[in-house]
Amino acid sequence: MSASSPASSDDRVTDRADDAATDGGAAAAAAAVRSAAVVNAEIRALWGRADGALSPAEQEHYQRLLVEWAAAVRADVVEAA
Repeated sequence: MSASSPASSDDRVTDRADDAATDGGAAAAAAAVRSAAVVNAEIRALWGRADGALSPAEQEHYQRLLVEWAAAVRADVVEAA
């Protein structure tokens, strides 16, 4: 009976890994999200260096930062709930 316990534990670990892989790694991505404050500081620094206009590369970076900031805000809301 005790021999089956570790196997069932291993199965649960495998199931969680499979779930993470099938949902696009959302659990892993959520753990890697920087805080909204950190991303906001990077956005402010980007605009501070831009003198009012972003280059095409900076615009792309800004768009990625906006997506990251929104994800961080959502993560904060979910955590608060």
